[in-house]
Amino acid sequence: MNTLLSVRDLSKSFPGVRALDKVCFDLHKGEVHALMGENGAGKSTLVKILAGICHKDSGELFLEGKPIEINSPAQAQSLAIGMVHQELHLMEHLTAAQNMFLGREPKKFGGMLLDENKLNQQAQALFDKLHLRLNPATLVSGLSVACRQMVEIAKALSHRSRVLIMDEPTAALNSAEIKELFRIIQQLKQDGVGIVYISHRMDEIQHIADRITVLRDGVHVATVPSHTPMSHVIRLMVGRPLLPTEKAIPNGTNSEVLLEARAINRGKWVRDVSFQLRRGEILGVAGLMGAGRTELARALFGADPMDSGAVFIRGKLAKIRSPKDAVEAGLAYLPEDRKRLGLVTGMDIAANLTLPSLKKWLYGRCFLRSKAIESVACRMVQRLRIKTPSVNQTTLQLSGGNQQKVVIAKWLLQDCDILMVDEPTRGIDIGSKQEIYGLIHQLAAQGRAVVVISSELPEVLLLSHRILVMCEGRVSGELRAHEANAHNVMALATRYQRTAPCEALA
Repeated sequence: MNTLLSVRDLSKSFPGVRALDKVCFDLHKGEVHALMGENGAGKSTLVKILAGICHKDSGELFLEGKPIEINSPAQAQSLAIGMVHQELHLMEHLTAAQNMFLGREPKKFGGMLLDENKLNQQAQALFDKLHLRLNPATLVSGLSVACRQMVEIAKALSHRSRVLIMDEPTAALNSAEIKELFRIIQQLKQDGVGIVYISHRMDEIQHIADRITVLRDGVHVATVPSHTPMSHVIRLMVGRPLLPTEKAIPNGTNSEVLLEARAINRGKWVRDVSFQLRRGEILGVAGLMGAGRTELARALFGADPMDSGAVFIRGKLAKIRSPKDAVEAGLAYLPEDRKRLGLVTGMDIAANLTLPSLKKWLYGRCFLRSKAIESVACRMVQRLRIKTPSVNQTTLQLSGGNQQKVVIAKWLLQDCDILMVDEPTRGIDIGSKQEIYGLIHQLAAQGRAVVVISSELPEVLLLSHRILVMCEGRVSGELRAHEANAHNVMALATRYQRTAPCEALA
């Protein structure tokens, strides 16, 4: 197999951090090479250097044996190196075709006007090559997340990319959409494209990758075949064997009902949903994308208005018209998009931790008790083992796992008895996942009630005392821990399914 891209002794430092230390890496033609490691291992720094987003301090790069320098994204593209970012970089007010050829649009009348027909034809040719049933004239704002992902891939390939970097490409996709993405990856492999694939999902790495390179603390630990047992790969990633997370033990049915939802309706997304949640219980909410899981949580939290229904907290009717009402009633919500909705990333850890309970930290109405805030923030950082040099560090600089801990910590300071956590480990490495799982178990053991919404079925099965399965906005069934398995959950998750998960690909 021919070597397409080579990295030799690559090093990169940031203030106070050695992000990469003499890392070596090879990518072959027609290969999917997975890059794995905990958050902060150096994966993102490595691919950002390859994509021209940041510059190396030392080391050498070779493309098909020839030395290259990459000083900008434009230079990377000129070398046929493309990147599909985890956070999609598309302009919603433009069409799929316009996004793909932005800055390279075909012109007519001597360059005076955009040639819209030729633009759409060029985009359609790429869609046809990838066997995508997607209209190039569709506005990106009208596309699902999966279809936007496909547009990003087509955009990268429009530069005739021979090296394609994919950073967590399945993070927001359901099983049907992941299958479609894997089909495209297999086709790209057959065309000789080399793919650098970053993911924290062990099952898909073994399914799609040919080789795995593990980084730890900025150092190349090993490169192994994809059929290597995942227990060994995890040991390489974290430097120690991980203890298995014990399955939650169901509580009795006589504990206090902390939350009861009765006939909740919210547009077409949530339809006549009812359930109870008891003290010390972890309730999993499962379902395919579009089932209404997140919409249910947002309605209960007052982030979106309910059309009808009632919420009872500790047996009393709760009038929740806003998140403020929910928090005052003892209900907390950790959103799936922690950066955009769960944190103020430009503010430091201490400020984020105390925002929901700000009244507690004021002298009168105007002055902050800074020392008290810093003291309590330090205690929470120690309690949840948040890795940071200081509580004055901005949350944007934290890893995904530590950001999630900050979101959990701010609600613990608020003394909320009921927590709804939406995609608690999305984009988080295996070590941090186990820490988050441990926190959720601790919260339940302390008498809090937790709702876990996750698109990762093994996560729901692992954590939950009881699982509520949704399909097309309705509760299609409920399973106790001893009844729950992948087959039973998926049977309920597809009970009402009548439409394709990605309308633009159907």
